[in-house]
Amino acid sequence: MNITVKLFAAYQEAYGLPELNLKLSQTKTVKAVLEDLIAEHPELKKWQDVTRFGVNFHFVDPDTLLKDGDELVLIPPVSGG
Repeated sequence: MNITVKLFAAYQEAYGLPELNLKLSQTKTVKAVLEDLIAEHPELKKWQDVTRFGVNFHFVDPDTLLKDGDELVLIPPVSGG
């Protein structure tokens, strides 16, 4: 199963990329993918509880199951003008 993860703010800074293309061996929830990313970059843990999620242009809950071809967006709080 393949998904695209769009990264913003702290997530983009940690990975140095605007998006990731992930190949998942099994169906995962949005929360499980986030936990995988935090395992790779532990400095992102502080954003875990304040990040919002979008799948295919719709806001979703962390327990939403992802499907092949989905686009997951991680939206941490941002500031600026």
